[in-house]
Amino acid sequence: MHQTRAQVSKKIPIARKGTKYVARPLGDRENSVPIVIAVRDMLHLAKTAKEVRKMIQQKLLKINGKEAKDYRDSIRLLSLFEADKTYILTLDPTRRFVLEETKQKERPCKVVNKKVLKGKKIQLNLHDGSNILSDNKKINTQDTIYLDAESKIKKHLSFDKGRACLITRGRFIGQKGIVEKAEKNKVLVKIKNLDVETNLDKTGVILI
Repeated sequence: MHQTRAQVSKKIPIARKGTKYVARPLGDRENSVPIVIAVRDMLHLAKTAKEVRKMIQQKLLKINGKEAKDYRDSIRLLSLFEADKTYILTLDPTRRFVLEETKQKERPCKVVNKKVLKGKKIQLNLHDGSNILSDNKKINTQDTIYLDAESKIKKHLSFDKGRACLITRGRFIGQKGIVEKAEKNKVLVKIKNLDVETNLDKTGVILI
């Protein structure tokens, strides 16, 4: 499955001129990067899609601890990607995706929704489209949980004042700041010397 360069999300850092078609991620087209673009165009660990496929066959590439199966597999925002090193997919102030080298073993996920299922199990729906079950009633919407390769919760960050965060949508996309205040659906974030008050849903603030 492919798309024209004009259809590629502006968050993906590829040249706007070149071959007419490029790989399309199998998952969320707007909020993920296909492995082939990550390896070839962002990390420069391969020159062609054929070389990326060979790396997959050799089991050299992993997303969140799981071996890649397809060169179009999606690396989603804040996912961990293992190639020559471990990287985390994030956003920078240019509003584009970037793969930053990291020592992290768990990936951060924002809780966007939760519901109680039969048996009083709690389903947590996460920013990357995944969901997990938990018994922890203290985890709320807007909080961040850190998951290991088996999707086990290793850490929980409540959405409180003083937390470091990343803005993933809106005018300040890609900016990192500190939560100054959070009330209902409003949040005040300090970005350098600027205080930004905005709607949580519109900015997609994720604790990091």
